[in-house]
Amino acid sequence: MLTLPSSVCVYVATAPIDLRRSFDGLAAAVTSVFGRDPASGHLHVFWNKRGHLVRILFFDRTGYCVLSKRLARGRFRFVAQAASGEPCIEMDGAELSLILEGIDLSEAKRRKRWRPSKRAA
Repeated sequence: MLTLPSSVCVYVATAPIDLRRSFDGLAAAVTSVFGRDPASGHLHVFWNKRGHLVRILFFDRTGYCVLSKRLARGRFRFVAQAASGEPCIEMDGAELSLILEGIDLSEAKRRKRWRPSKRAA
């Protein structure tokens, strides 16, 4: 199970990418496709056309890390749809963890969560 602090954002590409790229190629894709800083410490998730391979790029204060996972059978299912023209979507770390386990979240329903009310100062 992947456990991430709440300060870390997870950005997932909305279109497949050539995953023969490694550190520098994925960092360049984060800059050019996402329009984000690859050294921000956030997770940037890419997937291939067949949908069975995922790579995650992040910077850990000393250098880039690339995590890769290939499913033996089946495909990863990224259910959130991006608004028209958006290069990436943001998701929770818990959602990413479940997707990396091969779980299809298309039928899952998210319950309402309690949030503290914002008071006028």
